[in-house]
Amino acid sequence: MTLDASVRLRRGALDLAIDLRVAGGEVVAVLGPNGAGKSTLLRVLAGLLPPDDGRVAVGGRIWDDVTGRTHLLPHRRSVGMVFQDALLFPHLTVSDNVAFGLRTRGVPKAAARVAAAGWLARVGLAGLGDQRPAQLSGGQAQRAALARALVGDPALLLLDEPLSALDARTRLTVRAELRRHLAEFGGGTVLVTHDPVDAMALADRVVVVEQGRVVQAGTPAEVNSRPRTDYVARLAGLSLLSGTGWGRSVRLDGGGVVAVAEEAAGPVFAAVRPESVALYLSRPDGSPRNVWSARLVGATPHGATVRCELAGEVPLVADVTATAFAELGLAPGVEVWATVKASEVAVYAR
Repeated sequence: MTLDASVRLRRGALDLAIDLRVAGGEVVAVLGPNGAGKSTLLRVLAGLLPPDDGRVAVGGRIWDDVTGRTHLLPHRRSVGMVFQDALLFPHLTVSDNVAFGLRTRGVPKAAARVAAAGWLARVGLAGLGDQRPAQLSGGQAQRAALARALVGDPALLLLDEPLSALDARTRLTVRAELRRHLAEFGGGTVLVTHDPVDAMALADRVVVVEQGRVVQAGTPAEVNSRPRTDYVARLAGLSLLSGTGWGRSVRLDGGGVVAVAEEAAGPVFAAVRPESVALYLSRPDGSPRNVWSARLVGATPHGATVRCELAGEVPLVADVTATAFAELGLAPGVEVWATVKASEVAVYAR
C-alpha cells in the first residue's frame, strides 16, 4: 500500500510543492520549522484540504487528481490520523471513541466495541473503555487516539506532532510504545514533527521541509551526519560551514580557512561537532592545524555541558563541561581561542 503524492498548494505566504513516496510498512518523518508546510501537507493527504495541483494515490487508488477532478472526502480514504492533542470526543466513552470510525463505516455496534476493546488492550488501556476522556492522563489519551486511528486497519497513518503535548517522562514512554506499534503496522506512516529526537527514534527515513520545499531526505543517520542547511545543522548540533575545497583545506565563503584530513575540491560543506571544539583563554601551545580567535556570544545549558556559541572568522558551536565553563570564567563577550583537529571535520559535496 504505497503512498505516491505530488502536492502543489498555495495558501497565503506558503507555496507548497512536495513530492513524497512512502512504502507499506515504512515510517517517514517530515521534519521542519514552524510554517514550513508540514501540517498543511498532512491535511492534503487526509483529504481535509484539496490541493491546487498534483496527485495523491495509495495502493494504486487515486485519492486526489486535480487534472482528473478527483477528490475523495476524508471518510472515504483508508486513513488514520493522530493529532497533537488527542481530540477525543468528550461526550463518548473511551471505547466508543475508539470504535467511532468503525461505526461510521457501518460496522455493527457489538463488533465495533469488540475491536475497540482489543486495541485498547494492545495500547495498555484495558479496563478503561468505560471512562470518559477527561478521566485519562495525557499519555493515556494519546494511546486511545492511536487505537482509534489503527482500529480500522488503515492503508495510511498520519501523525501530526503526536508527542509534543506530553510531559518529558510520559513522552519517553509513549514514544517507545509508538515505535513498537509502528513496527507492526503494515501500512505507510507519515509523521510530522519539529523534534529531531522523535524523527530519529521513530522514522525509517526523514524528509526535511523548509518554506514548502524538500531540502534534504535520507535515513536519520544520513541527515544527522551530513546536514545540508543551517536548520538541519542546528537540529543535529553541528556547525555547518560552506566553502570551496582546496587540497586538504576548505576556503570558507565568508572568509577563513579550515584544515581537513582528506583531499577536497569544489563546493563543499565542512561540518564540526560541538564536542570537537576545544576552548582556551590564550593561544594554545604547539601548532594545531585549526586554531582561531573567537568571541563567546551565547551560552546555554545543554544536559551535562554548556553549549557555547562563538563568533569570529570561523563561527562555531562548542560544548564544554559546566566545571570547565566556570573554571575558565567564560561568559558572553569573553575572547577565547578555539581549536579543532583536522580529522574531526567532516567534508562532503554541496
